[in-house]
Amino acid sequence: MGIIAALIIGGIAGWLAGLIVRGAGFGLIGNIVVGIIGALLASWILPQLGVSLGAGWIRDIVNATIGAVIILVILSLIKR
Repeated sequence: MGIIAALIIGGIAGWLAGLIVRGAGFGLIGNIVVGIIGALLASWILPQLGVSLGAGWIRDIVNATIGAVIILVILSLIKR
């Protein structure tokens, strides 16, 4: 169940990040990958900053979206 949940959360987070950072989406598979990597980034960086956002699935999606947005912004800056 963990892998399926990671794919669902990564897909939602990548899709949301693609909407937030216009023109930086990578399609369905790319957004899932960016969402999963974003979740990993956010799970490391947010506790370092002392940020705690709720609990459960909503927290996971918000954290992954924040991480995915950070990654998409960095990738869009590198692309230019």
